Amino acid sequence: MIRVEHLTKRFGPVTAVEDITFHAEKGEILGFLGPNGAGKTTTMRILAGCLAATEGSASIAGFDTFESSLEARRNLGYLPEQIPLYPEMTVGEYLAFTAELRSIRGRVLRQRLDDVLPRCGLADVRHKIIGRLSRGYRQRVGLAQALVHNPPVLILDEPTVGLDPRQIVEVRSLIRSLAPEHTVLLSTHVLPEVSMVCSRVVIIDRGRLVAEDTPQNLTSFGRSTRFVVEVEGPPVEVAAVLRSVNGVAQVDLLEAKGNVCRHRVRCAAEDGRANVEVRKGVAEAVIRKGFGLLELQPERMTLEDVFVRLTTTEAAA
Repeated sequence: MIRVEHLTKRFGPVTAVEDITFHAEKGEILGFLGPNGAGKTTTMRILAGCLAATEGSASIAGFDTFESSLEARRNLGYLPEQIPLYPEMTVGEYLAFTAELRSIRGRVLRQRLDDVLPRCGLADVRHKIIGRLSRGYRQRVGLAQALVHNPPVLILDEPTVGLDPRQIVEVRSLIRSLAPEHTVLLSTHVLPEVSMVCSRVVIIDRGRLVAEDTPQNLTSFGRSTRFVVEVEGPPVEVAAVLRSVNGVAQVDLLEAKGNVCRHRVRCAAEDGRANVEVRKGVAEAVIRKGFGLLELQPERMTLEDVFVRLTTTEAAA
């Protein structure tokens, strides 16, 4: 439903997006991540038909966003970071207006409003002036205008910004409910949101694609080389025992409470099978020394850890 092929966008001497390729199929929620200035907004604007690519192509529901721009936009709902609202209109008037722009009228229009207003939590403010609404409610109105024509593809840029915790949970639930019938490209800086909502993640940095995988696979990044061991024993002596094991490259103290300590152990090799032997060696050395082995497991990484590691590595390259 979303196709980006070797997409490049230049603004004079500045390359905002460079040769990125990714796809999203029907029913998929794809997280689109990157630091500020990475090229996310430029890519989304090309997909929305607001910009033309310098090289490569982008398509929505099989329609090229440049050669068949009108058809592509008919199949797209777009929530930009800056929502184009008319503050003097009521919520109902605005949504009816945006639906009519998409040639939705009469009975179908009433049905769409009756569906989208409660779905976005706007039924109680249908007759209120948009300019008098809170930021969170204005964000909901923006989401509703993206949904009002029931498009097969949605591009959502920071859909939960400005919402309170309860509203955030509701919008996340709404986004998940869209997946069976819609394809969603979700851009957000709230990385735990991606883990809870998205089936796959694309990360770009400085205009280039640096990772594409499921959140589960991305957060297993580096697990074979680092693990955490909790031991009952004097921290300094425990660290010395850990460093003595063949294949251990680095030992860092994470926490010490009385005679119980936690250390992070980094293996010298990248090979997962070899590092199984390192973990076995650590367990045997700790027990042989007479210490109590309380825990030994791969280090858990969050999506934030992976994001920082990937983008920092790229920036330093």
